[in-house]
Amino acid sequence: MTGVCGCCGALRPRYKRLVDNIFPEDPEDGLVKANMEKLTFYALSAPEKLDRIGAYLSERLSRDVARHRYGYVCIAMEALDQLLMACHCQSINLFVESFLKMVRKLLEADKPNLQILGTNSFVKFANIEEDTPSYHRSYDFFVSRFSEMCHSSYEDPDIRTKIRMAGINGLQGVVRKTVNDDLQSNIWDPQHMDKIVPSLLFNLQCGEGTESRSPSPLQASEKEKESPAELTERCFRELLGRAAYGNIKNAVTPVLMHLDNHSLWEGKTFAVRCFKIIMYSIQSQHSHLVIQQLLGHLDSNSKNSATVRAGIVEVLLEAAAIASSGSVGPTVLEVFNTLLRQLRLSVDYELTGSYDASGNIGTKIIKTHEERQLQEAVIRTIGSFANTLPTYQRSEVMLFIMGKIPVPGVHPALTNAGSGGNEGTRMIQIMLLKSLVQVTTGFQTTNMLTALPNSFLEPLLSFSLMEDPEVRLLVLTILLRVIDRHDNTPKFSRISIISDISVLKLKVDKCSRQDNLFMKKHAQQLYRHIYLACKEQSSGPQHFETLYTLLALISMELANEEVVVDLIRLALALQDLAQTNEESLSVYNRCAVHALSAAYLNLICQLTTVPTFCQHVHEVIEMRQKEVPFLLPEGVFRENPKLPATLDKLEGDVLFQQSKITEVLGGSGYNTDRLATPYIPQFTDEDRLSKRKSIGETVSLQVEMESRNSPEKEERTPAEEITFETLKNAIVDSVGMEEQERERRRQVVEKFQKAPFEEIAAHCGARATLLQSKLNQIFEITIRPPPSPSGTISSGYGQTQSRSVPVYEMKFPDLCVY
Repeated sequence: MTGVCGCCGALRPRYKRLVDNIFPEDPEDGLVKANMEKLTFYALSAPEKLDRIGAYLSERLSRDVARHRYGYVCIAMEALDQLLMACHCQSINLFVESFLKMVRKLLEADKPNLQILGTNSFVKFANIEEDTPSYHRSYDFFVSRFSEMCHSSYEDPDIRTKIRMAGINGLQGVVRKTVNDDLQSNIWDPQHMDKIVPSLLFNLQCGEGTESRSPSPLQASEKEKESPAELTERCFRELLGRAAYGNIKNAVTPVLMHLDNHSLWEGKTFAVRCFKIIMYSIQSQHSHLVIQQLLGHLDSNSKNSATVRAGIVEVLLEAAAIASSGSVGPTVLEVFNTLLRQLRLSVDYELTGSYDASGNIGTKIIKTHEERQLQEAVIRTIGSFANTLPTYQRSEVMLFIMGKIPVPGVHPALTNAGSGGNEGTRMIQIMLLKSLVQVTTGFQTTNMLTALPNSFLEPLLSFSLMEDPEVRLLVLTILLRVIDRHDNTPKFSRISIISDISVLKLKVDKCSRQDNLFMKKHAQQLYRHIYLACKEQSSGPQHFETLYTLLALISMELANEEVVVDLIRLALALQDLAQTNEESLSVYNRCAVHALSAAYLNLICQLTTVPTFCQHVHEVIEMRQKEVPFLLPEGVFRENPKLPATLDKLEGDVLFQQSKITEVLGGSGYNTDRLATPYIPQFTDEDRLSKRKSIGETVSLQVEMESRNSPEKEERTPAEEITFETLKNAIVDSVGMEEQERERRRQVVEKFQKAPFEEIAAHCGARATLLQSKLNQIFEITIRPPPSPSGTISSGYGQTQSRSVPVYEMKFPDLCVY
């Protein structure tokens, strides 16, 4: 029998004998290394046998798994791994099929150790760069199985952690193996991403306590000590780093769905962490794709709770801060349009108390404070996006937002619910102006004409005359942000009398040509609105402090000699406003206007460096400190100011004298005629329209035409009221005139086509005669005497006599005639 067995064993194929020899009698002894070297040498020498070696090893491994001989299973996998690492011939594809079949067998086993063993072998295989492509290999099973392992709920926590980490490593291996292989099924397809990404996020969420470590993935020094969350983050970063332009959407969409399904927007922390990882990992030129997906997701959740929308907006805020200047992408205004639409919707929800446009009370209870938090988050996000834009694009965004602000009497009310329309319009005005404040923060421009064009400045200044004090304050703040180019605003945060402005270390540059042009065009408009803002009864300390800062910034950023003169006239006009009290201002407002005028004159006199001007201003201020301290900023702009019951007409040394200032500045070369002329603002229709209290007032449209070329400027044509009949008649008349002109042209053409030659010649001759007579008249008018050394010819009686020679009869030298 022994001889027969030996004979049969000798008849077995050599590759089987070599495979059998690598297995020891006791599996605890491990792989027989000497025999493994022989098997490897044989496989390299006869690569055509490699697929048979793989099939036989696979057969043995399947039998050992079924018989629970796990020691031999480990030896078989180790042998497969070594053969896989050593052989790179063209026949390796068939061997790989046997290898993957064995890995699949291990992953399907119930034993955690076998699952981990199969995963480790697959990861080793994933790191091998194959020389030959494979057209028929599929990794769908591995994606599904590794994703399932990532969600393992094994009882033993240590084993559960090992299984989850094995699943994460397996997914990382699948990505590495397929992401750059065009012949494989596309790993970026939604069917795969919907399994891979949620599995990674699940493990990332379990370790939420650990913060995102750095913008770039770092390899751990000891991988075995990594937690599942750290390993997941590293794998997630690698996955996103490999994403091309067309794959970003498929990679980000499962993230959004996971956050939706598990209500993770409301906590904000995990959602922000996920998108920090995404924004730091993807290529910077793809940042705007993530931003666009977030904006689209925000729109799709527009009827969700305020906390969910606020979470998405918070993520947008962080994403915009991380992304480069290209974060907004090609559709700049669309980004801001989406955010402004969310702002308007939030105001609507807050006013109606329902997500339903019909106003019916829905099942969801809308909390006002949550909507307010959302509105503040949207405004911050608008500012964050604006900070990534260059100056010219930021100017476009400013114009875009300004166009969205409802103007009284022009835009319809936001809601139809009673008085909610007025309140809704007011809230939208405030929210959009706050957005403009955010956009203009840090705004730097060298050309004020482009920064504040007519289309932006005029509607902005019209809001400075609204009765709502909050609206007026926001408008002034926006003006400060745009005009201030040297960060001087903080130095004037409090209105006060500064004895020596050198301590402020102000940055003052010479006024450029563009700034001079801007002031020539808009200076009177700015002065008028500053003057009118001081007349508002509802103005408080903050308004006067902001007006003082605005005057100071104009003096430093946009002032030339003419502007300085006008600003001094304006300050004196404000003093007269408070003195005469034609607007019936309160005692506090009158004192505040006096204090504003004093503080500004104290500043401008030191900027002009005219000693006599400074002396006069300081003398008045000292007199006020002694007799009427409530006319100075320190006496008015404080808690519980001590004000008199009535403000009698002030006289003498406590007032700034226009004649005195004109005299002292005239000695330094300033325009005394202009200084001596009191400043009187010119009121326009814009001012009257802006003062309307009711949003729903009807606006009568009147067109007033003024003849500017006539010498009698007092004569004006009466205002013509445009009615429906007027417009109708104008249209009918224009149509009739067009018909007459068309008929006249037709007759002329017909005449030249059909009339005899003699008649046409006579007609043209008559026209030529008429032309010649007109030319003769012109020549008669333009007759001038010829040039002479003395310019005139003297007659014998001492009288000058002009020699009258027509120009066309003058004789010129031949050289002068062409």
